[in-house]
Amino acid sequence: MKKSLIIRKIRYPEYNGYLLLFGMIMKYVVLLLALSFLAACGSLKKTQSGNPPAGTEDLRGNPGSTAAESNTTQPSAAASNEIRTNEFSDNTRVLGIMNYLASDDLKGRDAGSDGIEKAAEFIEGIFIQNSLEPYFKTYRDTLSNYHNTAYNIVGVVKGTDKKLQNEYILIGAHYDHIGILTPENGDAIANGANDNASGTTTVLELARYFGNSRSNKRSLIFALFSAEEKGLLGSDHLAKKLKEEGLNLYLMINFEMTGVPMVNKDYMMYVTGYSKSNLAEVSNKYANKNLVGFLPSAKEFGLFQRSDNYPFHKEFNIPSQTYCTFDFTNFNFYHKVGDEVDQMDFEHMSRLINNMIPVIEGFSNSPEQEVKYY
Repeated sequence: MKKSLIIRKIRYPEYNGYLLLFGMIMKYVVLLLALSFLAACGSLKKTQSGNPPAGTEDLRGNPGSTAAESNTTQPSAAASNEIRTNEFSDNTRVLGIMNYLASDDLKGRDAGSDGIEKAAEFIEGIFIQNSLEPYFKTYRDTLSNYHNTAYNIVGVVKGTDKKLQNEYILIGAHYDHIGILTPENGDAIANGANDNASGTTTVLELARYFGNSRSNKRSLIFALFSAEEKGLLGSDHLAKKLKEEGLNLYLMINFEMTGVPMVNKDYMMYVTGYSKSNLAEVSNKYANKNLVGFLPSAKEFGLFQRSDNYPFHKEFNIPSQTYCTFDFTNFNFYHKVGDEVDQMDFEHMSRLINNMIPVIEGFSNSPEQEVKYY
């Protein structure tokens, strides 16, 4: 059989072309199915009558349009609050994103790999569906400090206030992981569900909200970083690039390992570099609850310097910190093949996302820049 197949390939070279074309078609079919599922479950929750809650019909966005093309009017504060009340993000939506990003098909999302290319296309699709504009000429920001071709994916939602829109808040997470490892119980793919498909999912859901609500007076940059696992290379590249272009950056917030709840804590998450700023205090004010606390082990292990907030701290010297729920007791699969979707708590993740919506609205709409380094 092998011999006859080889002969056929030689005699009919177009056969190879058909195989290549078929493979490309299947790749995009899988991607489109994933995005279609998210588009279906991403619409706002409906009432029992089957209709969206009053005042929210136009907040789902127009897939494929840009912000400049959208005719959606600015939502009222009441409409924005209604979205939160009805839990904009939910378990189904979170599961859909996580199932794709942490699937075996992506082969652990190693920077520069074919697997992370699929993740990049998926992220771009969500940005397009929810009317984020590319921050640069395209969504792709090619890393200048990594030996393989790798991209940050960067979109922006311009602020609605003519003055405040020139101030920027950057919301980020890394979407790469560590790829293929030595097999363990027959599994060699480090899918990186908690690290950091969870943080990526958080950012994508927040991008979906603000891409449709347009409830931000300051401009919001949504950045998914590559090559974090190689030494914070994606965020280092972008921080330097934005600094060189003179970006007026007010605040950088990062999401890392947000897939499982903390253990025996009276707050939902912590921020790295807690004592460096009043970020936790201001976050709790806008959340109207004890959302963010101090984790001593985060300081002990120097987590402030170990995630994508740190390059922005170095370049801009503005509050740049990471929200996280990994507390060293609640997850045993860091950088292991066991970091799988079935270990994640989707109820926790959707609540975290919904709790962050008023926080980011507060950051973006306050007359003065309230978050400050001490």
